[in-house]
Amino acid sequence: MALVLGSLLLLGLCGNSFSGGQPSSTDAPKAWNYELPATNYETQDSHTAGPIGILFELVHIFLYVVQPRDFPEDTLRKVIQKARESKIDYDKPENLILGLKIVYYEAGIILCSVLGLLFIILMPLVGYFFCMCRCCNKCGGEMHQRQKENGPFLRKCFAISLLVICIIISIGIFCGFVANHQVRTRIKRSRKLADSNFKDLRTLLNETPEQIKYILAQYNTTKDKAFSDLNSINSVLGGGILDRLRPNIIPVLDEIKSMATAIKETKEALENMNSTLKSLHQQSTQLSSSLTSVKTSLRASLNDPLCSVRPSSETCNSIRLSLSQLNSNPELRQLPPVDAELDKVNNVLRTDLDGLVQQGYQSLNDVPNRVQSQTKTVVAGIKRVLNSIGSDINNVTQRLPIQDILSEFSVYVNNTESCIHRNLPTLEEYDSYWWLGGLVICSLLTLIVIFYYLGLLCGVCGYDRHATPTTRGCVSNTGGVFLMVGVGLSFLFCWILMIIVVLTFVFGANVEKLICEPYTSKELFRVLDTPYLLNEDWEYYLSGKLFNKSKMKLTFEQVYSDCKKNRGTYGTLHLQNSFNISECLNINEHTTSISSELESLKVNLNIFLLGAAGRKNLQDFAACGIDRMNYDTYLAQTGKSPAGVNLLSFAYDLEAKANSLPPGNLRNSLKRDAQTIKTIHQQRVLPIEQSLSTLYQSVKILQRTGNGLLERVNRILASLDFAQNFITNNISSVIIEETKKYGKTIIGYFEHYLQWIEFSISEKVASCKPVATALDTAVDVFLCSYIIDPLVETIPMKNPSQH
Repeated sequence: MALVLGSLLLLGLCGNSFSGGQPSSTDAPKAWNYELPATNYETQDSHTAGPIGILFELVHIFLYVVQPRDFPEDTLRKVIQKARESKIDYDKPENLILGLKIVYYEAGIILCSVLGLLFIILMPLVGYFFCMCRCCNKCGGEMHQRQKENGPFLRKCFAISLLVICIIISIGIFCGFVANHQVRTRIKRSRKLADSNFKDLRTLLNETPEQIKYILAQYNTTKDKAFSDLNSINSVLGGGILDRLRPNIIPVLDEIKSMATAIKETKEALENMNSTLKSLHQQSTQLSSSLTSVKTSLRASLNDPLCSVRPSSETCNSIRLSLSQLNSNPELRQLPPVDAELDKVNNVLRTDLDGLVQQGYQSLNDVPNRVQSQTKTVVAGIKRVLNSIGSDINNVTQRLPIQDILSEFSVYVNNTESCIHRNLPTLEEYDSYWWLGGLVICSLLTLIVIFYYLGLLCGVCGYDRHATPTTRGCVSNTGGVFLMVGVGLSFLFCWILMIIVVLTFVFGANVEKLICEPYTSKELFRVLDTPYLLNEDWEYYLSGKLFNKSKMKLTFEQVYSDCKKNRGTYGTLHLQNSFNISECLNINEHTTSISSELESLKVNLNIFLLGAAGRKNLQDFAACGIDRMNYDTYLAQTGKSPAGVNLLSFAYDLEAKANSLPPGNLRNSLKRDAQTIKTIHQQRVLPIEQSLSTLYQSVKILQRTGNGLLERVNRILASLDFAQNFITNNISSVIIEETKKYGKTIIGYFEHYLQWIEFSISEKVASCKPVATALDTAVDVFLCSYIIDPLVETIPMKNPSQH
């Protein structure tokens, strides 16, 4: 890891391609229930230049115009290969071609540099001859003025041209001031930026052991969940078996329970019916006796002599004719008894069918408890196996090479941090010199431009078209002096400034085009990943440097990309080639013991349904004959009156007829008989009617119970046979299937956990994003944004001597 970080940092800071890198990234296979605690890093992933970024964009556009060609990957590869050679023969055609390719790629920069060199050479020469010419009064020294027709136009053009040039120079000077300030400001930020990066790297070092501890701690969570299911084997496994048995057994037991209830209702109905029939026989006899007595009394009363005298005789004759209606219903005493059917039902009830059904329910509901009692030994064995898996996982994590790599990396981080802190003051000191020099240069240019502006201002304000050179005013002469001073300073210093501009341009433009841009597009990494490029004996430099396995494909681009995606060190550096965690955490090895323990899990269940006694009970009930009783006979009598006539109406009619007779013994005797009939209605007829209503209800219950009784019993017996066959033939397979499902659930917890461990260690633990961020900070932020962008920004600044 240290070699990787070191190589990348050196690559970024020095442009040296002979060092190390970092590995690749994959996406998480799924969303896990477990999740490593998030690690927060201080250094931002990206850098923004702010408002000055617009100037940087202009610089990049200018560089693209000067150097529009793509990154020369093949040429750079050949240059690196040639750099390894101890002696280079420049006369070889291939070397000449390589040189021409370099010249072709650098054509724009070379052209600008040549123009700059011409400027550097010609500027002092021109200045020298100009000064000599002035001293010899050959250049503007004659006090003579010849007016030309286009003189005013030329004067205006020269003034406007000089003004435009001054404005352009002013913009360039402003850019120079801004760039100089940016370099100083950003160099001052370097210490804070470096501290932030090292803080993130130390966070990586400190968080990794905590992440491994967290992974190990999650085993207890998994084990607790498994132990919870093992302790609840009655509800998990037993409940699963019970759920499979219920649909086949519960409906049968419910039907038998319903039949047991029907048998009880039948017995109650038969008992009620039997007692009702006996009561009806007795009550009908009493009614008949009472009606006979009242008829005898009425006949005796009608023998009164008054009944032979008209009109009383007509009344007596009508009463005598109605006496035939005072009879009881003889069929009530002829209703057949139900003693035989009641005896058969009582014989059926000697076997407690309801108790047998409850026994069946109880045997089914006891399945979870029996499962728990029969699996205590197996559960204890599985718990021992699960406890042993925890120690195996701990041993695997202790053997991970991540810790060794991080220990080496920690030493490198400490050394790098001390080196940077030791050299930062020197860098800041040189930066102050650079800032002071840039400030002096920009101030000198500002002074020259000020002279030009003052010369223009004085020339415009002091111009008199009628004045001759000898009679010009002081202001006009002063303007000329300012312009000559500006020109003189330009000849003295601008060629020196151009030397600085050319050097910074060549250096900055090449660094921008050969390091900064290809670093952002990862083209630089592709060059470094060329097989046998950095070492002729190694196909892949990183794998050869880190693991001495140059055939293993470990590339700079892959390492950087994976670290940018925050992938773990294990997966990034392909550590599976030295320590394969997939084999160490092979789920089959860890679950074989659990599977063998679960295979030895045996559960014996005896589900009681009904038995031979219960079956005979149902068959006897079906044969008791209640479904063949003549219910219509009974129902027909319940709809008839107990007497031949409505006694209450008869009594009122008799009373009315008696009132039509003259007062006397006959009238009084008939009224007494009418009252006797009313009493018979109250005391005899009404109880019989109540008994008939009870008989009706009992018959209806028996009808409902006996309706399709044989078919119901046969259907229940068929369902019972089906349920019994299911229990006999399928209960063992149900137990086996549910046991496998239960075992798969237990093992699934650890499969899920071990897969999560493998994924976390491969993709999440010791995620190397701070390393990629540190490299970005060194190359993209510090080198390119802090130094090269402000440095190259001075390139568009025009030289004041262009006037």
